[in-house]
Amino acid sequence: MTKIGFVSLGCNKNLCDTENMMGLLLEDGFGITLNPNEAEVIVINTCGFIESAQQESIDTILEMAEYKKENCRLLVVCGCLAQRFCDEIRNELPEVDVIVGTTAFDEIADAVKKGLSGKKETYIYDIDKDVAENLPRVRTTPPYTAYLKIAEGCDNRCTYCAIPYIRGKYRSRREEDILSEAKALADDGVREIIVVAQDTTRYGIDLYGEKRISHLLHKLCEIEKIDWVRVHYSYPEEIDENLIKTIRDEEKIVKYLDIPVQHGSSSVLRRMGRKTTREKLEKLIETLRKEIPGVTLRTSIITGFPGETEDEFNELLDFLANVRFDRVGVFAYSCEVGTPAARMKDQIPMKIREERRDRVMELSQEISLKRNESMIGKTVTVITEGFEENLYYGRSGGESIEIDPKIYFGAHRDLDAGEFIEVIIKSADIYDLYGEEIERTE
Repeated sequence: MTKIGFVSLGCNKNLCDTENMMGLLLEDGFGITLNPNEAEVIVINTCGFIESAQQESIDTILEMAEYKKENCRLLVVCGCLAQRFCDEIRNELPEVDVIVGTTAFDEIADAVKKGLSGKKETYIYDIDKDVAENLPRVRTTPPYTAYLKIAEGCDNRCTYCAIPYIRGKYRSRREEDILSEAKALADDGVREIIVVAQDTTRYGIDLYGEKRISHLLHKLCEIEKIDWVRVHYSYPEEIDENLIKTIRDEEKIVKYLDIPVQHGSSSVLRRMGRKTTREKLEKLIETLRKEIPGVTLRTSIITGFPGETEDEFNELLDFLANVRFDRVGVFAYSCEVGTPAARMKDQIPMKIREERRDRVMELSQEISLKRNESMIGKTVTVITEGFEENLYYGRSGGESIEIDPKIYFGAHRDLDAGEFIEVIIKSADIYDLYGEEIERTE
């Protein structure tokens, strides 16, 4: 049996593709290994979103090319970098044998077979190709948690973003296919479903002529074995009353929203191609906190966007100090070839972009510490994830896997991963919370 090793880079949407590729290869009689030293074939699912991710992908390709010299027969490069820079990879990285784009991952078994026969094939198709459905899947997340991708591509056309040029237009998956996959995940022991797409709020517009995210969430909550449903990547411009009500009223939906606002200055937002203003964002956040008591709000911010003045940056700081997001991811602007923003005048020097990023991070840490200290004395439901340094750790509804901090706690008994318990918070630092399991009384 030919063993195949995988490296998956980038976002969790990319990870879903990796898991499908692993499932397809297993179904076709190949073996999967996590150790590159054992692999006869290495598949790298790359990210091409921003410059740092591109560099990580290139470095990984070069690293795996070294393994290929001694241990394996074939190096396959898939995903966003492959789709975006296919010609460059072919011309400048001769170690790569097979290239598979973002809409061809369902042909991975054929690609590997042809590669093993000596053919240097390239699988690059129309980025608007229909989403492949009903694919096998090997999950790499903990057994109690899984990502559920509900759409491919994006129509938002933010001026800084290359995703529409890599992943194509927005294409919703059929609701019946999504629910079928979710039920299979539940039957396989998954208790937390994390709904992902480039923009979850637009789900259904292209397929049904209307936004159907709320309807889909209701249906997911009807799956008996699922305990938590979490929603990622909800663009603030498209969050409506129906979605707010759904998150508020459905008990299984954790009160958590990931809303990438990117900036707090209306003039910068306009140049970014965002269809909102600072005032609208502040009103939305006020509404979310009023209508969904205890909601955790996560966002992402870009500093140093072309033309960002010191006054506009100070507007961003003032905005963040005012709305006080619970979680903030901060990125120095990355100038992406082919995007409208890359052609804008007044590109900000990287040193200033990074200095502004650091200032936002400092403010966010201050807010995070005060937010965490406000949790002391409160009781939260936690999903147990592991054990280290004499403490268990896990997450409440306010923390998503991989991207958010953890809750560490002592327990009165042995706990299993995936077990839900009640924890009272006793202390806090900038990122993490610490507490004790509340002993159950029979």
